[in-house]
This record gives sequence, structure tokens and C-alpha cells, in this order.
Amino acid sequence: MISLKGITKSFGSLQVLKGIDLEIGKGEIVSIVGPSGAGKTTLLQIMGTLDEPDTGTVEIEGTVVSRMKEKELSAFRNRNIGFVFQFHQLLPEFTALENVMIPAFIAGVSFKEAGERAMEILNFLGLSERAAHKPSELSGGEKQRVAVARALINHPAVILADEPSGSLDSHNKEELHQLFFDLRDRLGQTFVIVTHDESLARITDRTISMKDGVIAPFVSLESENPSL
Repeated sequence: MISLKGITKSFGSLQVLKGIDLEIGKGEIVSIVGPSGAGKTTLLQIMGTLDEPDTGTVEIEGTVVSRMKEKELSAFRNRNIGFVFQFHQLLPEFTALENVMIPAFIAGVSFKEAGERAMEILNFLGLSERAAHKPSELSGGEKQRVAVARALINHPAVILADEPSGSLDSHNKEELHQLFFDLRDRLGQTFVIVTHDESLARITDRTISMKDGVIAPFVSLESENPSL
């Protein structure tokens, strides 16, 4: 479903990724862990077509996206990849419903259909009563579920999440983590999640450990840092 081959990336003289090969299957929930500076977020951005590798290929659903032109790539990204960030990145002037609708508008979906899709997803996530509320009126957990709804609106092939529970308390973390598995079980959704959260990494289908720009044997985050 996702295939990365020979991915390298440098910023000036600093080589951040040093030849990454990685395969992710449809319906998998994969976590990527490792110390700060290991290259996790850079790898996720390349996988999500937000950045280009210096060398290597990125293939998603049989399409080699690393060869696409920017306009074509933007359309592919909008249709096939959903993003969830640590601080939700909701637009404060719009309601929860409107925030969820935005990627559908970009894809050319009509206002009526986008609204119906967004409301269906919010209802599925238990947020229908919060649809008319702006982000400032939502709890941290609700904001992140709205961000997940926005990521789902175009029925993407994969959702990429960068520290999605990093700003949440323990209760909301557990709810968000369970939501990922519910979405996989009900919708067959694929997730790739960069995380420092040991409890999340422990329950994902597969854990990819990174160190110094390469994939390394998995080592428990707790054993690397007992204070976590």
C-alpha cells in the first residue's frame, strides 16, 4: 500500500535520512518511534508528499508520487492522504463542521455533499452536538477528534499522524488511541503514527524504530528514557 525505497534526505551538510526502505500494508496501524533528531517527522513528511526525498521513491496505492508534478501531487495528496497533527491545526474562525468540510471543498465536492459527509463523520465520532461550535469552545480531546474527522473526509488511503496525542491528558489519549483502532476495524483505515508515547507504540500492529536517520532494531522508549 505504501512503499518507500532508498529514501535519503539532507538539509545542508546534515544528512537526516540515510537510505530508508519501508513497506506498510493496507489496514495496518504502524508507529514510528525514536529519539529527537532521528528523522521521524522528516520521513513522515516525505511519506505524506509534503517534502521531497533527495533520492529514492515513494509509492502509494500503486502510484509513484515522487515523480509527480506539484499540481498533480497536491490533488493526489488531498484525495489520498489525511493528516493529524499534535496541535490539531483547526482554523479558529470556523466551526467544527466547517473545519471538517474544508478538504472536501478543495477536492471539488459540492457544499451540500461536503456538509453531509462531514456531519456523518462527526456523528460517527460522537461529535454531532458539537458541530456548530468553534475550536475555542471545544475540549482538547474534542479538537483532536475533529482533526481526525477532517483527515477522514475524503476517504483517504492513509492517515499520517505526528504526535497526535502529545498535547492530551491521559484520558483523552486513551480515547484517541482507541479511536484509531475503531476506525481501522470499521473502515479498514491505515495509520502511520510518529509518537513518543510508549503506551501507543506498544499496542500498534508494528513499531518502526529510528535512530540517526536509519531504521534500527526496536528498543522500548522506557528503556531509553526511564523518566518517560
